[in-house]
Amino acid sequence: MKTLRHHGRYPYSPVTQAPPFRWPQGDGLAVYVALNLEHYAFGEGMLDELVPTSPAPDVLNYSWLEWGNRVGAWRILELFQSLDLPLTVLVNAATYQGAPGLVEAFRAAGCEIAAHGRTNAERQGDLSSDGEAALIAEATSVIAGHEGARPAGWLGPWISESEETPDLLKEVGYRYVLDWCCDDRPIPLATRAGPLLALPYPQEANDANAIVVRRMGADAFADLIIDQFDEMMAQAVGNALVCPISLHPHVTGQAHRLRHLRRALAHIAAHRERIWLTRARDIADVAIAGYDLR
Repeated sequence: MKTLRHHGRYPYSPVTQAPPFRWPQGDGLAVYVALNLEHYAFGEGMLDELVPTSPAPDVLNYSWLEWGNRVGAWRILELFQSLDLPLTVLVNAATYQGAPGLVEAFRAAGCEIAAHGRTNAERQGDLSSDGEAALIAEATSVIAGHEGARPAGWLGPWISESEETPDLLKEVGYRYVLDWCCDDRPIPLATRAGPLLALPYPQEANDANAIVVRRMGADAFADLIIDQFDEMMAQAVGNALVCPISLHPHVTGQAHRLRHLRRALAHIAAHRERIWLTRARDIADVAIAGYDLR
């Protein structure tokens, strides 16, 4: 049989083969929540869609997304603070200009600030090599300028990559990437500049995919989070698994969904002695040391 084309980034390894590290707390499950803070262009580029795209400037969908930064994100911040939960915030660099004070509030609350490109109005996989390198450099520079340090992690807008993306990220100093949603453990990706950690990021326990794309109800999405967490907590004993949850303020920040999200997160928080509730960067630090990728 002809050998199929392969990316060459990592070999096959079954989840039953535990990685060479353990988490500093709990029975084997690390849990982190990623909140996507995104800013979109008005009347041009891509938009997340509540309803099918209208002709530009598509005020309906644009306003829905703006509501997320003006209202939903603040409600989610209040929720996480009330439950004393850590949070990783994935930031479009344009958010600093489009929603001044928003990222700063999450920073003040002790959240990790990771990179999520310039804006979700574009995809980096569509760009030339030089264009993608410029996008990464600009987003990194803006975030570092506001935060006083370079972000450790990257999630591409729309999880879009070119053939070179991991190479470009490693070459400018990124420690982990969230685009490769292929495992429940952190794994090393081969790049031309040395290994880059791929950290688990959810396609299923992701409010945009579950609610916006598959039209799942808020109660069902909360049940999904609880069921995912409970089952993974049992599976993770003696291993080092990651249970990630992805949120978007324009989706689960809505009042009728926030109430169900609170139920799911309170369930997780009630088990904090058995798990490692943390941020993506902290998970990456342990895995990088365990794989000796420094």
